Amino acid sequence: MVTSVRPGAKSTELTVRATTVHRDLRKGSSIAVNGACLTVVRKRGPLLGFDVLQETLRVTNLQYVKPGSLVNLERPLRADARLGGHFVLGHVDGVGTIRRWERSGKDWVLEVNVPKFLMRYLIYKGSVAIDGISLTVADVGKDWIRIWIIPHTRKVTNLRQARVGDRANIEVDVLGKYVEELLSRNTRLKRQTAR
Repeated sequence: MVTSVRPGAKSTELTVRATTVHRDLRKGSSIAVNGACLTVVRKRGPLLGFDVLQETLRVTNLQYVKPGSLVNLERPLRADARLGGHFVLGHVDGVGTIRRWERSGKDWVLEVNVPKFLMRYLIYKGSVAIDGISLTVADVGKDWIRIWIIPHTRKVTNLRQARVGDRANIEVDVLGKYVEELLSRNTRLKRQTAR
């Protein structure tokens, strides 16, 4: 949970109370906060301090957090650890808006409006990270995605505080971006050699 936000000229001091991920952390450690990779610059027990640059605020939903806001915290994957989802890099691609968030039976339905330039990377049954949560896309509309959320995920993430209209960080699957770039380079190379 966010305990303080102090805007500054070059960066904003963000302090978060961590209940579990603070163990073994030290100054200089990396932690994803709502899916944005940040560096711990202050640590006092479970309180973690970050200097959030203006650019990071501009391109993430961290610009909207305030004391009391729930944020998702995740440590980086160790090289010798089991991968239990898709690769999430902590590089937020854009910010979407929650357009639907409601219970359906025991589960929850989350729909997020997505910036147009990211829609090409989102496919049915593909991977996406919403506020750093690795999720599977259940449906794709013209400018939105639908995701089914199990009760456990809602309970242990900031989704338990989410409301329609809230802004959410989106990180698309990096594999799609690499494939797009490789195909684009290949096309450019073919054009250059054909001249």
